[in-house]
Amino acid sequence: MNQMTTKDYTEQENQELYKAILDNIYDGVYFADRSRKITYWNKGAERISGFESSEVIGRSCSDNILMHVDSKGINLCKSACPLAKTIHDGKTRETEAFLHHKNGHRVPVVIRTTPLIDSQGRIVGAVEIFNDNSSQVALRQRFNELQEMALYDDLTGIANRRYIEMNLKTRFGEMRRYGRIFGVLFIDIDHFKKINDTYGHDIGDRVLKMVADTLVSNLRSFDILGRWGGEEFVSVVVNVNEKLLSSIAYRFRTLVEQSSFSLETVALRVTVSIGATLARPKDTVKTLMKRADRLMYRSKQAGRNRVCISMK
Repeated sequence: MNQMTTKDYTEQENQELYKAILDNIYDGVYFADRSRKITYWNKGAERISGFESSEVIGRSCSDNILMHVDSKGINLCKSACPLAKTIHDGKTRETEAFLHHKNGHRVPVVIRTTPLIDSQGRIVGAVEIFNDNSSQVALRQRFNELQEMALYDDLTGIANRRYIEMNLKTRFGEMRRYGRIFGVLFIDIDHFKKINDTYGHDIGDRVLKMVADTLVSNLRSFDILGRWGGEEFVSVVVNVNEKLLSSIAYRFRTLVEQSSFSLETVALRVTVSIGATLARPKDTVKTLMKRADRLMYRSKQAGRNRVCISMK
């Protein structure tokens, strides 16, 4: 029988200690070798991504597991992977991206990649650390408040129409008293009826949840998102100007387009059409929402998967 030496025992204890530490930190951490094969995946990575270690260890990150995209929707795993660059040149990097959660929605993350170097100074792989960048604490607190007041949507877990209307009245009051400008995004899932007719309402519900999760994960902490009805969502966006409102609308459109979940042998994807507008001094909740709705339909008429914005 082979005997374990004191040195071996100490090394094994150290490895177990390091693993226990990494498994109990909030951030996601994974190791990859030079071929980008994942060799370690901690509990934080499981929590943020939804993928368990058994589903990813032994696979290459180039298999597009997390399918990182940038704010323009460009796939980083296939063209500009920060981990691959770090393995190649040994430089530490920090990148903002949007990972693909196992449930289909997009989660904003900050990624840090660092080379793994052996005793001879050779790069043998890299470690990637990523953390959720979506103000989850504020979002959870808001959800709890909505739940207590029965102002949330049962299916998606976000605000319901009643809450959106109450919030809009508050925003109008602030605009008239303090001059605080705000805008709305009217968001409608394209061809949603076809999804229900083709796959059934259970899959339709999964699509609604995926879109809601993508949007709410990428809200600023002081903006809100609610389900207006059916496949329609409304986001109330505060402290904005024309350029910022447009930027947020296009980011939402892009991230929904890049979200998907597996259904048998296909990845089910959807797009959204968005109407965006700033509130005007003479607006009411009714006139503002009517204009945003009209702009959304203009996006539909222009071919869908578009943003139509009006500031006048």
